[in-house]
Amino acid sequence: MTGLMSRLSFMMFLQYAIWGAWLPLLYLFLSRHREFGDAEIGYLFMIGGVGAVFAPFIAGQIADRYFNTERYLALSHIVGGLLVFQLSWIESYWMFFGFSLLYSLIYAPTLALTNSISFHHLPDRDRQFGRVRLWGTLGWIAVGIGIGQWLLHYHTPGDVSESEQLAAQAAGITDAFRLSALLGIGMGLYCLTLPKTPPARKKGSNAAIQAIGEARRQPLITLFLIAIPISCIHQFYFVHTGPFLGEYQAGAGAMEDWARWINRIFGVGGGGLMTVGQMSEILVLGLIPLVAKKLSRKNLLTIGIIAYALRMFLFAYVDVLPVPAMMTLIAGVALHGLCFGCFVFVAFMVVDEQTTPEVRASAQSLFGLVVFGVGIIVGSVFAGYVAEWARIDSETMDYTRLFSVPMWIAAGCLLAMLLFYPGGKVPVVEPAGSIEEDVT
Repeated sequence: MTGLMSRLSFMMFLQYAIWGAWLPLLYLFLSRHREFGDAEIGYLFMIGGVGAVFAPFIAGQIADRYFNTERYLALSHIVGGLLVFQLSWIESYWMFFGFSLLYSLIYAPTLALTNSISFHHLPDRDRQFGRVRLWGTLGWIAVGIGIGQWLLHYHTPGDVSESEQLAAQAAGITDAFRLSALLGIGMGLYCLTLPKTPPARKKGSNAAIQAIGEARRQPLITLFLIAIPISCIHQFYFVHTGPFLGEYQAGAGAMEDWARWINRIFGVGGGGLMTVGQMSEILVLGLIPLVAKKLSRKNLLTIGIIAYALRMFLFAYVDVLPVPAMMTLIAGVALHGLCFGCFVFVAFMVVDEQTTPEVRASAQSLFGLVVFGVGIIVGSVFAGYVAEWARIDSETMDYTRLFSVPMWIAAGCLLAMLLFYPGGKVPVVEPAGSIEEDVT
């Protein structure tokens, strides 16, 4: 069993290291190195959501029907590695768009399939899957800090202006795509060694339609509606935080000694520093099973929305708050744990509790489509147009204007949660009747 856990854990490590190598740095690369416009960049980030929308159909019809899962993963990652390598040199916007779309359609299904192969082979998935999935977050952290250190030591020239430093770091992000390609091809070859997972070859039922019907009642209807703008804010964070942090890190030479030490630990470019969010995510997810018994679902969801609003407030007003800028930024990034853990993670728990057993899997997929599909698509385009509105010139962004928009949207979501999410006792759907959960 220890061997199986180790093999699946390493699979998760590679799965998320492939993605984490370049995603937090993508905006800086596209804006500073490729010099694409803000709206154009928003559409490129949208592509990840397109892949998430089509992933269930691709994975469901191919991996579940015709191929062993481990073989499908192997082929997908090898082809994906070859595709993402091309992004390091492509200069044409539409060519970059096309290759990104192909890569998204190939990579996105593998996220669900690595979960699927783990569930298939773990004898006690409730207890063991969390430990396996944890290694995915560790992979994201490791590669984020590694790329940040690479940019610091090999793509940060001395005795030049902050703008020239950022331009050099943006050009160095081409190495992040190359690393992702190597990790992807390595992952593909590694997948051939995973336990055999044959296709089920069963026709799926139409549970999705029933799941939509169940989502129309409270509290799911309120949760689904609030999840759309919240997921847009979530994507807004991933689009703009990397370059935002990178600019402050490029100016760390004029800050206190401890601020310069931050660069020595996390590297530069913003991606390494963003891993503080994944570290706090690990902590929060570890505490959720404990606090979920004491706090209602509504209270946990409310904490998550407050964290979203507070994070954007800290980013928007970092220069006027009576706290050192780097300390404020780290606090804002660390709120990612509460944002993801208390809202996104708890929301999936609510969906599971408030749907009948026959459609729970479809309901989870439907909510995932809202958060990781619709949210990414709408949020990316929204983030691009807000950036155009907030930009002062080709090299200067008004970050107060930029981050105040999602801050006020989060405040509106908080008000909607307090007003419309039901209080009192809400029945939790179970196979044999129901129990009640206090959601006040």
